[in-house]
Amino acid sequence: MNFKHVEGQNKNKRVTLYALSTCVWCRRVKELLNSLEVDYYYVDVDLSSQEEKRQILKEVKKWNPAISFPTLIIDDKIAIIGYQPEEIRSHLSHEGNQDKSRAS
Repeated sequence: MNFKHVEGQNKNKRVTLYALSTCVWCRRVKELLNSLEVDYYYVDVDLSSQEEKRQILKEVKKWNPAISFPTLIIDDKIAIIGYQPEEIRSHLSHEGNQDKSRAS
């Protein structure tokens, strides 16, 4: 699959975004990830070849049976469907990660 890598300072989690190039909510998720300085991989499904699309959609369906976009996967454990900025921040922000480490 043709994933693109966006380098970020926040490399604490493995983050994968399944998106569409024409989707405003997908763009907003990318902007949010960039503002949080998250290191992540993404693929614009609509720009992929037919064979890649089949593989990608099969993978997305495991996390999101409705196969809607954006679909954000964190550490192969958490799926966030749609533009959910507070939920994304709670899982990926530097502050959230620091708060958890102080609590232990």
